[in-house]
Amino acid sequence: MGAPNPRVALFVPCYVDQFGPEVAWATLRVLERAGCSVDYDSDQTCCGQPFVNLGLSAAALPLARAHLARFASAEVVVCPSASCVATVRHHYGVLEPGAEEVRARTYELGEFLVHRLGRVELGASFPHRVALLESCHGLRELGLGRPSEAPSGAPAGSTEQLLRAVSGLELVFPERDECCGFGGAFAVEYPEVSARMGRAKLAQLEDTGAEYVTGTDLSCLIHLDGLRRRTGRGPQPVHLAEVLAAEETA
Repeated sequence: MGAPNPRVALFVPCYVDQFGPEVAWATLRVLERAGCSVDYDSDQTCCGQPFVNLGLSAAALPLARAHLARFASAEVVVCPSASCVATVRHHYGVLEPGAEEVRARTYELGEFLVHRLGRVELGASFPHRVALLESCHGLRELGLGRPSEAPSGAPAGSTEQLLRAVSGLELVFPERDECCGFGGAFAVEYPEVSARMGRAKLAQLEDTGAEYVTGTDLSCLIHLDGLRRRTGRGPQPVHLAEVLAAEETA
């Protein structure tokens, strides 16, 4: 018999908690379907990513220290957000040298399933044409996808592998790899530029003929959904966890 699945500490980003709790519930269902036992600490707070993005290290440091202390004893930490995982794994090392073990044990949901558990097929069914939004943090800081400059035949990232295993799902990609314009604090500091980038991304996604667009960052999907509602154009956003949690209905 193989080694048992690790016990997972679920790390839910604050924006997921406040604006998309269904993503957290979907993550829980997916992890349990994969055979994991899951713990959730309801006292967890923001990881400090907004301050990190703004270069406010002094404001981010107390949040980073609190996060590292809260998950210090966790066997593995899983989060449905590539950007928050990138903050913990890469930026915490600058803010708080040390704590390498906690940072190394922190995974985005899809990479945990594929690279830690070796799971791709999870019994999900989502019979729709779906475009993949490869968010900047996931693509460039976690390596979840295939960068546009990657050679032909480069291995698919964990997100793509999982989606290709979903029953009935037709996976498509926008023509170009470009930021959706959210960028966390960027959308607040430069709303007009952010909105223009978002509308351009929606047009690319619409050109794929997709009914839905999915990704690993709810923040990017919320940004695109707001623009979609205003313009009446583009595919409907759905988080990767929600796709993986979907089951065939009778």
